[in-house]
Amino acid sequence: MTDIKKGPVTGSKPVAHVTVADRRQFLVGSAGLLGAATLSLGTGLGVRRARAQSRAEISFASAAFFGKETFGDLIKAFNESQDRVLVKNIELPPPSSSTEVYQGLVQQLARRTGTPDVFSQDVIWIAGFAAAGWALPLDEYFPADKRSAYFSGTLNACTYDGKLTALPWFMDSGMFYYRKDVLEKHGGKVPENWADMATIAATAQKAGDVDFGYLWQGKQAEVLVCDAVEIITSNNGAILAPDGKSSLINQKAAVDAIQFLHDTINATKISPQDVLSWDEEPSRQPFTSGKAMFMRNWSYVYPIAQDAKASQVVDKVGVAPLPSFPGGKSAACLGGYQLGVNANSKQREAAIELLAWLSSTETQHRIALNFGLAPTRPALFQDEQIKKEQPFMASLEKVFTGATARPITPEYAKVTLALQSGISKALVSGNVQAEMDALSDQINKIVG
Repeated sequence: MTDIKKGPVTGSKPVAHVTVADRRQFLVGSAGLLGAATLSLGTGLGVRRARAQSRAEISFASAAFFGKETFGDLIKAFNESQDRVLVKNIELPPPSSSTEVYQGLVQQLARRTGTPDVFSQDVIWIAGFAAAGWALPLDEYFPADKRSAYFSGTLNACTYDGKLTALPWFMDSGMFYYRKDVLEKHGGKVPENWADMATIAATAQKAGDVDFGYLWQGKQAEVLVCDAVEIITSNNGAILAPDGKSSLINQKAAVDAIQFLHDTINATKISPQDVLSWDEEPSRQPFTSGKAMFMRNWSYVYPIAQDAKASQVVDKVGVAPLPSFPGGKSAACLGGYQLGVNANSKQREAAIELLAWLSSTETQHRIALNFGLAPTRPALFQDEQIKKEQPFMASLEKVFTGATARPITPEYAKVTLALQSGISKALVSGNVQAEMDALSDQINKIVG
């Protein structure tokens, strides 16, 4: 299995004035006759491309992901695969420094110079970039009837104001980890609702099988918003109304969901008080050390759990969709990076050609194998080579199909800070309804 040194793919709080460093030189592909053949990458997307009279030069900027190769290697492969477009790769910091990635892109796109022509973006930035007029609408290049090859949740996250402004690339989502050996002692059935999960966790804890029944991420950070999105959605609730212009965070469905999280610490006591200061890694470590029964986290945990050098629960961990409340359905917060085209690009057709290549079945297959990043095309989860080399992916397809986007609004940078603060106050004080009422008022002022 690929040893991928990466953390979870989530969002972060924006800060100002970070310069993008162009750390890569041009990656020149093989020369050849300048052609004008119709793009045919097995994508079935019906991409429109003008006949090029010379090799168009464009740039691609992305956070740096590492595996068996780098994204620079992908760009080199594209350059060598054809003789119409030459791409310069701009390598940004890794996703663990997503604040710097965000600000680097903002600084470049706001200049409206057309650089970078193509870029990758966290799902939570899509609406803001589109509202600012920085992202090119892609509907004419990728018609609606050609989008069924992607997960619907990812497509929804790539859409703003009814327009497709990003193209799915790779994704992540929250998921439910459990100890198969411990669960076997307590009925053997993976809980599908939160109440059953809490009961089983408390029973296992009381029996001394584990120190902690359920681990999650309560730190006042972006990951808390992800946890909240999942549990609120699983109770048929939402943070914002469908039009994104009013808050629903103080409605009963959302309040009951946040109350449940508070109660895991203070009532059922299946979660330690420490979860209020934990993000992904502090919650992952006790689980892979064999101290917990259930955990919510991202897909990056699975390979670690199966690595004998880093885990005490090898072959003892299962993954399933997160539980839901009665009448609700499992929900997983959508993460990952998607592709966009600069609205001010002077080489749109060349940019679209690169975009289609990066999102194609072949390239997503390569990314899944060499980076361990989940494809946004459901069909690839049935690919035999991916099943063999990245076995955890195929087992997680059901989790990805339930992926839910965080609130889609151009004001997300402000909304997430309000959510992090308000939900944190509710979890600490226990005054959930009062804190959600105050939070709702604050969000309404932001988005109303």
